[in-house]
Amino acid sequence: MKKLIILLLSLSPLIADAQTFDYDLTKATKKGAPSSLSIDVPDGNYRVSIEIGSKKRAAETTVRAENRRLFVENLTTKKGETKRVEFIVNKHSAAICDGETVRLKEREKTTFNWDDKLTLEFNGDAPAIGKIHIERDTVCPTIYLCGNSTVTDQASEPWASWGQMITRWFGTGAAVANYAESGLTAGTFLAQKRLDKIMTTLRPNDVVVCEFGHNDEKEKGPGTGAWYHYTTNLKKYIDQVRSKGASIVFCTPTQRRTFNGDGKIVNSHGDFPAAMKAVAEREQVPLIDLTALTTTFYETLGTEGSKRALVHYPKGTYPGQEKDLADNTHFNPFGAYEVAKMVATGLRRLNLPIAQQLRPEFKDFDPSHPDDYNKFKWMPSEITNTVKPDGN
Repeated sequence: MKKLIILLLSLSPLIADAQTFDYDLTKATKKGAPSSLSIDVPDGNYRVSIEIGSKKRAAETTVRAENRRLFVENLTTKKGETKRVEFIVNKHSAAICDGETVRLKEREKTTFNWDDKLTLEFNGDAPAIGKIHIERDTVCPTIYLCGNSTVTDQASEPWASWGQMITRWFGTGAAVANYAESGLTAGTFLAQKRLDKIMTTLRPNDVVVCEFGHNDEKEKGPGTGAWYHYTTNLKKYIDQVRSKGASIVFCTPTQRRTFNGDGKIVNSHGDFPAAMKAVAEREQVPLIDLTALTTTFYETLGTEGSKRALVHYPKGTYPGQEKDLADNTHFNPFGAYEVAKMVATGLRRLNLPIAQQLRPEFKDFDPSHPDDYNKFKWMPSEITNTVKPDGN
């Protein structure tokens, strides 16, 4: 793993403006080492335009933002060749209004997703970055993500979630704002005021995507289970989102890797997928059946092959890893990348207007014909953590 050796926290922009920022990283990235750029900006969506390539060498560049949200994937340029890429990054802090804040978990307080900066990461075999232009975008629609550890922008290798991969497939026509966090239920997401924060900026052309279930299943006490608190909370999301004229989409929970002896997945979610479907049907909410799609995905890969989509690594693979990692819920980058394609395809097949903002090169994904794991290339970020995220 290459070490991130340049942290540009205070690099002066070429143009000083509250809404516009220009940088030239040609000299800073001339050696082809991973680097990053962080700038202080207010909450909002930012259009980022980057010149990639070098006059003096061939390059291969990956660009991610905030907590490892993927935007540019292994882009190759020949010596003397440059390419310009553009995308939208959402930056948000925990502040809501009048002193209210999102009730962050301790682990979130030290990550890039909730700080006061917009952070870009330049990675790859030999990244080459030239001029960067960043400007506030107040027009593009936003896709807000609500969910748990299978959705959140995981900050550390080797963990990953579909919410930080789906950004790869949207260009300058839409932003993705990920408010999900590990261990949350539909109820605790509300209690931590995450939906309250979304409501402060939610507009009619925006979309709110909700995936809950994994942790709701483990709640104890009166009213818990699939058919009372869970469905009641889902209705709260519907009512609040629609009160702003925005759209809402449900995703049933991604399946766990729970094989029986015949190579088939055993449903570990009980009635929760059915309960979400019932609410969606009653309230006419578009739904993506990730439970079914990920079941097909795992069964296609097989009992052993499916481990390649999840955090299954022998001890010593990552710094400080003293024991094997064998997690059958949380995705690694490959698994998250594949599930993100399922969600993007689902948005398109639901004929949602936001799906028109998918990049032209995106092709619908069939989980019964997944990508070849051996051809998937992911350049790890510097930050690693072998402690399993909250939830299961």
